[in-house]
Formats: sequence, C-alpha cells, structure tokens
Amino acid sequence: MLFSVFLLIHFLAFTIYIGYLAVLWPTRGSGSRSKAGLILGITLLLTGILLVMLKYPNVNYYKIVPKTAAFLAVTIINIRFGEKDLSKAAYYALLGLTILAGCIAIFH
Repeated sequence: MLFSVFLLIHFLAFTIYIGYLAVLWPTRGSGSRSKAGLILGITLLLTGILLVMLKYPNVNYYKIVPKTAAFLAVTIINIRFGEKDLSKAAYYALLGLTILAGCIAIFH
C-alpha cells in the first residue's frame, strides 16, 4: 500500500512537471517561472529514492541509476536557474532529461 502511494505521488509529480515544461514551450523557458520546477524535481528525486528503499533488494539498477541521474541533473538545472529565465539549452536539457527518464521507466 505504501509503495502504491509513493508511486502515485511520483507519477503525479512527473505528469505535473511535464505539464509545467509544456506551459513554458512557447517561450522555450524564457517566460516567467516559479519554484514549482525545483519543488517538483526534488519531489521526483525523493519519491524515487523512497520507492527504491521500499523495493530493495529487488531493484532494477539498470533503470534506477540512469533515472536518478537524470532527475538529479533536472534538479541541479532548476537550482542553477532559480527563478531566472531558462536558457534555450537549459530548457531543452530539462525537457530531454525528463522525457528520457519517462522512457526508461516504461521500457523493460
């Protein structure tokens, strides 16, 4: 039950983060931003770590390590830019890393 709750929170945070990036699409990240990106990135990291802790030792490391690295990079980029406008490179990096992590999660 606890695993399912954390998985749901993780999925919702991921979905909201993709929506957050989609809202920034017309300006490619140079529009107004809030701390939502940072909060969602940290939520994804923490819930991902909690999911691994609940599942240990039956963990698919070939999926967990790249996903954690991708969301760690997402969090670092969000910390780096704070509430400032994203550069186009940072925006595309956030979008690419987020989609990559989602693809890693769904493929076996």
